[in-house]
Amino acid sequence: MKIDPDSSADFSAQIAKAIRDAIVAGDLMVDQRLPSEAELAEQFDVSRPTVREALKRLAAQSLIRTQRGATGGAFVNRLRFEDAYAQAVTTSTLLLSMNAVSFDVACEARYALERACAPLSAARRTPDHLATMRAEITRQSEPGLSDEAFCASDVTFHRALVDAAGNPMLSYQLAGAVEAMQPLMNMITFTARSRERIVMMHQNMVATLEARDALGTEAALAALESYTRDLGHTVVAERTNRKDRTKEKTA
Repeated sequence: MKIDPDSSADFSAQIAKAIRDAIVAGDLMVDQRLPSEAELAEQFDVSRPTVREALKRLAAQSLIRTQRGATGGAFVNRLRFEDAYAQAVTTSTLLLSMNAVSFDVACEARYALERACAPLSAARRTPDHLATMRAEITRQSEPGLSDEAFCASDVTFHRALVDAAGNPMLSYQLAGAVEAMQPLMNMITFTARSRERIVMMHQNMVATLEARDALGTEAALAALESYTRDLGHTVVAERTNRKDRTKEKTA
């Protein structure tokens, strides 16, 4: 493991990358103890505070863990898919906000990914998945539920649908689709949508999953996508009309 003294990147970032690359390459194995701070400082020819900062970066990414005591130190962590969900959601949210992804593009991507899960979810769903989805439907039917709570429940419902596929890699890949794209769509459409209609669509999804009807689940998702797209177009058209009327009044 080496660093480039002529690189514009600071040394702590370079050290963190070198160790991360060694973990990815399998040169450092899960539960293996890293060299001590003093040994790493000597190896990279830097100060111990620089090494300490590099280790903090790795710990923030859940790549290493630290233990105290005589047998303590920094150890390579076993990164679980669940531990990476938050990072996937954050990255997807930033990409959506910084790149001005259109509503239609986000909608198409999200539902295409969810429909890909439908056959697996229909085959592998458990009573717990169905119970989670039914509990969210009950919550969504509450008259006094706030828009924020309804949107959160909507995310939880679809997250259960994805997790029902029983594939941790799919759950990880779709974390951003469900928990970043869906809130974006909810934010745009919540003023125009019918909660009763969404609840009915969700009930239909649960019924098809319970019957292990993959085609039915795909059809239910396609219907929800069509409804969501229509709502998005309606909201955007109304906003455009309001802006045009405002311009006419101020002209």
